[in-house]
Amino acid sequence: MADVGCICPDWPAPETVHAFTTTRKNGYSVGSYASLNLAQHVEDDHAIVERNRDRLIEDFNLPSQPLWLQQTHSNTVIVADDYQNATSPPEADASWTSTPNVVCAVLTADCLPVFFTNKQGDRVAATHAGWRGVLNGIITSSFLATGIAATDCLVWLGPAIGAGHFEVGIDVYELFIRKYPENITAFVQKDDQHWLCDIYQLARIECQQLGIHSIYGGGLCTYSDEENFYSFRRDGARTGRMASLIWLSK
Repeated sequence: MADVGCICPDWPAPETVHAFTTTRKNGYSVGSYASLNLAQHVEDDHAIVERNRDRLIEDFNLPSQPLWLQQTHSNTVIVADDYQNATSPPEADASWTSTPNVVCAVLTADCLPVFFTNKQGDRVAATHAGWRGVLNGIITSSFLATGIAATDCLVWLGPAIGAGHFEVGIDVYELFIRKYPENITAFVQKDDQHWLCDIYQLARIECQQLGIHSIYGGGLCTYSDEENFYSFRRDGARTGRMASLIWLSK
């Protein structure tokens, strides 16, 4: 498809739906940001990040500039069409569109990117779902915003930190158990105060609570695959971000 590395969803989406997640390979950033860092908020050289974004558009022949978001772990979802001429990233953690050639995008480096579409292939959404976002309801908000029927909904879970590396405190564990008792299946206790968390399982449970059962992906770990992915937990604040992008063609 292109020289830039990517992960393409393995899901039965119609041909009108185009989606992928970048890897960290084949960009221009250096040092801890090497090499395809697509985030402007992580103290990388801004000019180099713009070169990376230009390369992304060119190598993947994107139909328009992606709508980059100012992500805050909220449950805010916007209509991407409304921000095509925005001069700064809108504050939101998901965007959706039913308009061809409008590119929805989220940035991640351990948090979970989630794609939504329908069997008709005329609506898509991209969602940034860290544990705070999942707890705050960003998956539910994204689904409801699209207006897709649960029986028609297809979901893909992109690269995120794997359950074996995502340690959380008892406070996080208790918040999720209070939200849905079924969430207990997403945790493995390490000691009295610490748990290993499966964010993929949390997302699946949230989708199932909404009546969505066509859920794909969820088998990649950003933390353990340093060659292909950035990881905030592994590398700290001075690391890059992958992009997950989805759009419609006519």
